[in-house]
Amino acid sequence: MKKFLDENFMLQNETAVKLYHNYAKKMPIYDYHCHINPKEIWENKQFKNITEIWLYGDHYKWRAMRFNGIDEEYITGNASDYEKFKAWAKTIPYTIGNPLYHWTHLELQRFFGIYDLLSEKTVDKIWKETNEKLSQENFRVRDLIKRANVAYICTTDDAIDDLKYHKLIREEGKIKTKVLPTLRPDKGVNIEKDTFAEWVKKLGKICNRNINNYDEFLLALEERIKFFHEEGCRLSDHSLEYVPYREASKEEISKIFIKRLKGEKITLEEEEKYKTAIMKFFGRKFAKLGWTMQLHIGAMRNNNTRMFKRLGADAGFDSINDLSIAYPLSRFLDSLDKKNSLPKTILYTLNPKDNYVLAAMLGNFQGDGIPGKIQFGSAWWFNDQRDGMEEQMKALANLGLLSRFIGMLTDSRSFLSYSRHEYFRRILCNLIGSWVENGEFPNDMNLLGEIVQNISFNNAKKYFNM
Repeated sequence: MKKFLDENFMLQNETAVKLYHNYAKKMPIYDYHCHINPKEIWENKQFKNITEIWLYGDHYKWRAMRFNGIDEEYITGNASDYEKFKAWAKTIPYTIGNPLYHWTHLELQRFFGIYDLLSEKTVDKIWKETNEKLSQENFRVRDLIKRANVAYICTTDDAIDDLKYHKLIREEGKIKTKVLPTLRPDKGVNIEKDTFAEWVKKLGKICNRNINNYDEFLLALEERIKFFHEEGCRLSDHSLEYVPYREASKEEISKIFIKRLKGEKITLEEEEKYKTAIMKFFGRKFAKLGWTMQLHIGAMRNNNTRMFKRLGADAGFDSINDLSIAYPLSRFLDSLDKKNSLPKTILYTLNPKDNYVLAAMLGNFQGDGIPGKIQFGSAWWFNDQRDGMEEQMKALANLGLLSRFIGMLTDSRSFLSYSRHEYFRRILCNLIGSWVENGEFPNDMNLLGEIVQNISFNNAKKYFNM
């Protein structure tokens, strides 16, 4: 029997052990999609306790606690931080088979040097030890980033964000890690939302212009894209519950836009016409600037109305959508490609049923001398566990080139989540190692090591070219 979480954790063959320890382990991290707050990096925040860094905003853990019958008071309610940590300690022993068990103990080991298993029996000891470490000067945010060997961090930023903290970090020049913005213009895409008209007003204010029609709106968005570009941004990110594609004239889109500015309701058909037009607008602009466009497809959000009213969005009540995506995605990508304005694009699916849909779609639009121009994004959200990662990589390997894959991201709000890159690399090395051990790929360690290092870091660095 193997020891839990030992140095060869998840490495089930000799080749995997060599690949991980000799090639993958020490590679830097390129975290090209996350939700951490750049303000906390600039301020070099010191967390007051383990609950603040571990449980605030972590809807993965919140969902598990609800599964375990923990009252909401001890999840998002007014219970003390110690009581919330104790509730998590009560839950974690029951997470067998869930990656949260691995992530929790990897983070305790890698950041705090704690090898005890978290439970109700150890909760006080671990509470004390982690909090003692977090109170030290070398456990502030920048130290955690350095300890994790993170070379690039790409945050997720609203189009009207002033990027103040990115500027301050860059101008100060003290942190070696590059902290760069990512344009997230969803609030200007989701025309059906009640917040749309108000967001357009805020956009107009920050651009010092009155936005009364669609043309003025596009000009304002162009200004923001230019501003983000000047601040080092080379990535956009778009959350799409499904891929809309419905062609319409510029005149139609203008009328739909004005209707929503007036607060009038629009039909689903009008919504899809607008979203198609605005996403094509973004694609053309990004292609011209050499950006990469990320499409996160397939989240069904805010399913629990009662809890949405109580807690708002991003509280652990989202799940997987199951709509058909192949045809509209094909038409959207093709509409840009026909005019030679398809940017580098990363396609993510939240529904693993679509792994082969996306893996096959990639091959339709490769080219322009860019290796892996259209990427199959890393197993995302509900899929960033062993089965999900393996299935995503197998689909890519079967239908494309796994060797050109840009690898893992954290998609997290926590500065302790960088251990997920280790988790991914172990799974990657074990998968490739199993192919070699089974005689399905030659035991050329130089080639294998190069492939593993490329997927771990080098491919992303070349691809984003920041």
